[in-house]
Amino acid sequence: MAHADADALRACLDDGVARLEPLTEGHREALRAACAIDRATWDNYRWSFLDPHFDTSFEAARDGAGRTVFAAFEAGHLVGMTGFINIMAMNRALEIGLTYLVPAARGTGVNRRFKDLLLDHAFASGFSRVEFRVDGRNARSQAAMTKLGAVREGTLRKDVPIWNGYVRDTVVYSILRDEWRKDR
Repeated sequence: MAHADADALRACLDDGVARLEPLTEGHREALRAACAIDRATWDNYRWSFLDPHFDTSFEAARDGAGRTVFAAFEAGHLVGMTGFINIMAMNRALEIGLTYLVPAARGTGVNRRFKDLLLDHAFASGFSRVEFRVDGRNARSQAAMTKLGAVREGTLRKDVPIWNGYVRDTVVYSILRDEWRKDR
C-alpha cells in the first residue's frame, strides 16, 4: 500500500461500552460542560477548551485539516474527547491525541478501551505508526502510555508553546503496527 486511507478514519467506533463519534455541532454544548469540570487540567494541553477559548478550539478540532476528533462516550454518556491528529497518510503515520476525560471516567479503564478502538482502526486503515505526544509534566498520561505498551522515544525540549504561554517539553511515545497485538 502506497499510503494509508485517512478518509477511513472518520467512522464511528464502538465496542459495546466505549463509543467514539466524529465530533459534530451536536456535541458542542455537552463537550463544553464536560471540559469545564476540570479546569486545572487544561494547563497541560496545547489548546484550552475552557471559555472563552472553547468555541475556537472546538471549531479547530472539528474542522481542522489533518485530524479527526471524536466525542467519547461511555455507556451512552459523553465523558470527553480523543482523536487522530497530525495525520500523515503518505507516511502511514498519525498521532492519537487531544484526549480529555472527565475526572469520573479516569482510572475506570474506559480510556484504554478508547485507545484500543483507535489503534485497531488506525492499523486497519493502513497506518503503520501511531504516536502519542505528552506534556513532560503530565506523569499520569506518561504512565498510561507505558501501560498501553507504547515505546518512549525521547523528549523534545521546549517544543510546544501552549495556550497559556508556557513552552512545554514533549515526551514522544509510539506503537508500530507489528508491535500491536490484541492478545496482550
